[in-house]
Amino acid sequence: MTDIKADSKLDTSGKCCPMPIVETNVAIKKINSGDILEIVATDPGTVTDIPAWCERTGHTLVESRTSEGGFQFYVKKG
Repeated sequence: MTDIKADSKLDTSGKCCPMPIVETNVAIKKINSGDILEIVATDPGTVTDIPAWCERTGHTLVESRTSEGGFQFYVKKG
């Protein structure tokens, strides 16, 4: 596991599908190409939703982590 520096952070804790993806889509539009968005989530569906969203939208999932409190995703804007 590397130490990734996020340029922006989005906390979707406590929100269920589809809100984490909806909010991720809004947040990614506010950052520059090449910047990294950290997404924090508690919805187990994000484990499959975030990677699929990245593939569909041309962004790169740099890393994903699972912790006791939920999930973290690091997405590089394409």
